[in-house]
Amino acid sequence: MHLKEVTHKVIEVAKEAGAFIREQRKTFSADKIEFKGLNDLVSYVDKTAEKIIVSALKSVLPEAGFITEEKTINRLGEKYNWIIDPLDGTTNFIHGLPVFSVSIALQEDDELVMGVVYEINQDECFYAWKDSPAYLNGNEISVSPTPTVDQCLLATGFPYYDFEKQAAYIELFADLMRSCHGLRRLGSAAVDLAYTACGRFDAFYEYNLNTWDVAAGIVIVRQAGGEVVNFKGGNEVLNTREVLATNRKITGEMLGVIQKYFI
Repeated sequence: MHLKEVTHKVIEVAKEAGAFIREQRKTFSADKIEFKGLNDLVSYVDKTAEKIIVSALKSVLPEAGFITEEKTINRLGEKYNWIIDPLDGTTNFIHGLPVFSVSIALQEDDELVMGVVYEINQDECFYAWKDSPAYLNGNEISVSPTPTVDQCLLATGFPYYDFEKQAAYIELFADLMRSCHGLRRLGSAAVDLAYTACGRFDAFYEYNLNTWDVAAGIVIVRQAGGEVVNFKGGNEVLNTREVLATNRKITGEMLGVIQKYFI
């Protein structure tokens, strides 16, 4: 298997799903919304996009299993698994806010080896595979050179359920608000990670995330020269549900602030 070749096939799949999502947004109405849980929204658009992706990926790597958000198919492979979020930023999509994406990653055993994030509204495709540079629409990208948090633009996300850590999170938010250029909340973790990879953000942090939210973006950030760790500084992020992605230069400083509230 050549990861470069696989990646470019996945880009085509992501763009096909993205084209469907873009078209549906033109006529989407609120009566199509379903609830998976508290503030956890979904629609036929998410479900159909996932079916499009799963169907196409079955022919790209027939032996691979699937870990999918909308449960179109959840069948683990022996060696390879696709990790799919067909519409990351569903709430944005439903409300007509133009920040949402398709996120597809490939995992080999326990290692993430490929990631594609397609931001639909700007027609921007971010991607990377093991040992490659990171790319945006065919051009190499890299994380920012910003050396300290006080010069940074940071991104985060707000949990929409499980508010046990809410107070600590707000304290962390207030701390960082006082010590950086600004904080942004776009509503798509995949896009936050992609924007960190290309230097638009200097770091992104969030907790209570799912595997499909972050798997592809993690690959892209790391291949762009960045660092992705959990709130304790370890490399395992998929199972801890905590993500800190940085330009590498500010990892220690960011962890120092985060750990005042989350350790």
